[in-house]
Amino acid sequence: MDSISEEQGYLDTAYARLDSLTADYAQKLADIRIEGRGNPDELNPEELFQRDSFAADYEDHLSRLAHVEHQLVLGRLDSENGDITHVGRIGLRDEDRSVILLDWRAPQAEPFYRATALNPLGMVRRRHIQSRLRKVTSVEDELLTSDTEAAANLNLTGEGALMASLGSARQGHMSDIVATIQVEQDQIIRADSTGVLVVQGGPGTGKTAVALHRAAYLLYAHRTRFSRSGVLILGPSTGFLSYISRVLPSLGESDVVSSTVDHLLPGITPTAVDSPEAAEIKGRTIWQTIASRAVEYLRRPLKKPIRLRINSHTIELKPEFVSHGQSRARRHGGPHNEARQAYARTVVDALVKEYLIVSDTENQDWLLADIASNEDVRREVNLRWLPATHTWLLEHLYAHPSLLANLAPELSDAERAHLYRPRGLGFTSADIPILDELAELLGDIPVDTVREDSLEAYTEATLSGMNLGGGIVSAKMLAERQRAAESTHLPLADRAAADRTWAYGHVVVDEAQELSPLAWRMVARRVPSRSLTIVGDLDQRAAGAPAGGWEELLGNLSSHLREEVLTISYRTPASILHEAERAMNRRNITLHHPVNAVREVENAMRVEELNTAIENELAFLNESFGPGQGLIAIISENPPTIDHPQIQTMTPRESKGLEFDCVIIDGTIKEPGDLYVAMTRPTQHLILTPGTEI
Repeated sequence: MDSISEEQGYLDTAYARLDSLTADYAQKLADIRIEGRGNPDELNPEELFQRDSFAADYEDHLSRLAHVEHQLVLGRLDSENGDITHVGRIGLRDEDRSVILLDWRAPQAEPFYRATALNPLGMVRRRHIQSRLRKVTSVEDELLTSDTEAAANLNLTGEGALMASLGSARQGHMSDIVATIQVEQDQIIRADSTGVLVVQGGPGTGKTAVALHRAAYLLYAHRTRFSRSGVLILGPSTGFLSYISRVLPSLGESDVVSSTVDHLLPGITPTAVDSPEAAEIKGRTIWQTIASRAVEYLRRPLKKPIRLRINSHTIELKPEFVSHGQSRARRHGGPHNEARQAYARTVVDALVKEYLIVSDTENQDWLLADIASNEDVRREVNLRWLPATHTWLLEHLYAHPSLLANLAPELSDAERAHLYRPRGLGFTSADIPILDELAELLGDIPVDTVREDSLEAYTEATLSGMNLGGGIVSAKMLAERQRAAESTHLPLADRAAADRTWAYGHVVVDEAQELSPLAWRMVARRVPSRSLTIVGDLDQRAAGAPAGGWEELLGNLSSHLREEVLTISYRTPASILHEAERAMNRRNITLHHPVNAVREVENAMRVEELNTAIENELAFLNESFGPGQGLIAIISENPPTIDHPQIQTMTPRESKGLEFDCVIIDGTIKEPGDLYVAMTRPTQHLILTPGTEI
């Protein structure tokens, strides 16, 4: 029997078991749904919760099985004692619990990625199995023994799975590398989950793929821990997240939160754009201090007594009442809005005592609520410890230059001028970490701060007393917050994404070299365990590599840091990498982490008019890969609009982390880091339009 026929028989067995499990879970889900069509009043809350939990579990299993349909079986290992083990995307057992397929993340599967002829780890052969639509298309065997007799009996075949995958057409989504993981990559993927692991890798070294496979491995190896806390994947853009979106599901993992830093704060999406100067100012860690001062600004002393009319009596709100309440709230600790409750209760208690003196009334349960609900009391009490949201406070700072000057004396007049913005114009990407800093200090406004039905009136009254205008919060917002808190039946990924305070078990940050110092504080806040995988390339940083390397960039996180360096570029042709390095040298920039290419492409670079280049590259793709296969990127500071399914247009920064068969650079790119990124995106050809300087 030839190798392909042999593996086809095994593949049929594995898919038959996959189909059986899928049918079983589908039937269980159908049964649960039929039960749910009855009268829900007949079930107690515990039974309802149990039913919903089973349904969610069956749906998760079905989704997981569906996503591993493509190339379910990755390969096999032949050991020295004659045992054969097949390795796949997930683990499969037959009805007797015997292993049919070994999960690629299992410890027993490590030789599939780590065994070499010098260190065979007890294996004599590694076989890669390529399949499409449940049919074996090719196999590739690697000899892992020096025993010539054993080698002769193995009937070796194959032509190189790794190189074949590198030469295939790009399809607009990242493909997993689970079938072709290399030794240096596997060591990083299976590394300990504790501390901050930095994966420094130049263009095409597979650092993104390694980070995603590491996330899948950690979810497998530490299932109990991460099933409660989850994993967060942070990418540089929504386009990048779309590009990598299929990798983790194809590895059997879908319960992961993917986001950009821009969208990490629930309920807020950047709609405005900063100047480069403003973005740099907003990224500084001094905003930690400015934010603290801004929150303190909401706590004002009372300078002289205020007369309040309650029922038919007049009492005084005295400065010492406010001072005592504020001191008690500070001792209480916690975020500003939560501590406010201790302050308000103390002040209202003092007013109750004053009322008892002037009214000659006995203290009764209704009196405290009566005084607390008085509109004048609420306004004056809140003016001295104003509840506020992070969005309102930041807008207020930007819209009032004199206030910003008072709270941010470290900034120059010119720097503060860059930050001025009238209210209502939305937020920028650089605002998000500042908003997160404020949200941490402020906390949520408790639902019971005021009665929900009178909240809008309360807000309006408070703000009118400060001459601020606009709203801080609304009853609708509070109601939505309360509903969100009650949505405990949502999947972990949905609950985590909606909760600013969620503590993730592990965080993966891609293209990490671009995060500002303040953004790193935002990231660190979401992983108290300091368990992170950080991947990037300092040479691709738009502002250039910092002198202190990753330690300087990561700030407080650097105390937990260990670094691994990927040095082999699997994607970019050698001649293009060489020219990209020369382009940096011409700008007096020496690459800190140059890489070595494993492949070359004939005539990989040329100069050509845009329209001619598009026509020639489309013809090349169609001839090389088939009609409609492959992708072209046109990268420019001002990208044109072109409507073609095989062509994408973007700025250099939008191309970060992506790869294409062919790249056309149209016009000179100013920033050296951006140019280096743009030049190293292609797997086949790089074309420069006339006049483009590199």
